[in-house]
Amino acid sequence: MMTWTGRTATEISAAVREKRVTPREVVAEHLARIERLDGRIGAFRTVRAEAALAEADEVAARGDFAELPLAGVPVAVKDNLAVRGESTRAGSAATPDTPAETDHVTVARLRAAGAVVVGLTNVPELCIFATTDGVFGTTRNPWDPIRTAGGSSGGSAAAVAAAMVPVALGNDGMGSLRIPAANCGLVTIKPGQGAVPTGAGDSNWFGMSENGPLATTVEDARLMLSVLAGDEPAPPVRPGSLRVAVSLRSPLAGVTISRPYAAAAREAAGVLMKAGHQVRRADPPYPMSLALTSLVHWTAGTAADAQHLDPRLLTRRTRVHARLGRPFITAVRSAAGRERLRGRLAPFFAEYDVLLTPALARRSPKAGPWHERGWLSNLLANTNHSPMTPPWNLTGWPAMSVPCGTLPSGAPCAVQLVGRPGSESQLLALAEQLEQGNPWPRTAPMN
Repeated sequence: MMTWTGRTATEISAAVREKRVTPREVVAEHLARIERLDGRIGAFRTVRAEAALAEADEVAARGDFAELPLAGVPVAVKDNLAVRGESTRAGSAATPDTPAETDHVTVARLRAAGAVVVGLTNVPELCIFATTDGVFGTTRNPWDPIRTAGGSSGGSAAAVAAAMVPVALGNDGMGSLRIPAANCGLVTIKPGQGAVPTGAGDSNWFGMSENGPLATTVEDARLMLSVLAGDEPAPPVRPGSLRVAVSLRSPLAGVTISRPYAAAAREAAGVLMKAGHQVRRADPPYPMSLALTSLVHWTAGTAADAQHLDPRLLTRRTRVHARLGRPFITAVRSAAGRERLRGRLAPFFAEYDVLLTPALARRSPKAGPWHERGWLSNLLANTNHSPMTPPWNLTGWPAMSVPCGTLPSGAPCAVQLVGRPGSESQLLALAEQLEQGNPWPRTAPMN
């Protein structure tokens, strides 16, 4: 018997358009898997079972059915993006439990392409931290359930890694797509500024946060990105011979890269050399002030999000984070610090086309009630685990996480690719070469 869970979005949409399977059959099979597995994983805050089946039937009845790039594809949406008829809680008891009247623009684009939203996924409160847990539950890594899936798009990443959906929507303000993707063995791309709309209804942290896909293959990531960007699905491009810099240095002083992640970057460098690229070791000129710049922007984004919420309903770590950021809101809004960082790093990207780094510094923290712990312990857990991602939110340049190698536990390892503004297609082409040269399992082995 043919099963559709574990298949890619590209495979599912082709089968639906060719009428080898109906949207209802695909969605029902994924809903059954969610019901069976999510009690162990905690990916979803809410599952839209009846609504999703009804919407699957609506897709099947559409007159443009044969032209839909995501026809009948089940998707999960991060719970800081509005889904019509559902509340948007952003992982917090302080947010209103009021159904949204309209879809966020990215959700609307997915639905217009034929996708069916099966549920909203768990996030840490206000999407601040890189561990996904809070008042709506704890999200675990399907590859290593004693550990967090990462954050803040942890629920979306776990849903894809456990084959509960083939693709999911998330966003990335300091690494919130790339961190859980790296932990869960997925492909993701944080688009450059302006490539995908942010729109109303989600925080964009003064322009640092971008919406993007989580997928098991580069092909699916490319397809979903084209839909989110409002473009026609494009074929892969051939990147030619590129100048690739490989850096194993943490952008944040005092944080070291563990052996498995350094080995993954070296392995990826070897694959790209065999593909014909000019690869050499070179470190970007990260300023010593980068840690402070990152912290100022991170806390100020939270302060802006929290200013209209009842602080008595926020967790202690969130209250501290917001309080630290309030004095910096005006300075961060000016974007002067981000512009200085872009100016410092631009000459490096004039010399090199792409930067290759480890995606993370070490494996993710253990899953648990991090939201009940103090602010400092959360800060240290985040920075020691994921120092590689924040610079590229500050610059607004595109960056990817791509699986490469494994950790001693057998869970996936990953690398990060960073490019100049407008280089999304180039990064996806390089990721595809990594995928071909070093194939990875699509989903975690869960029964």
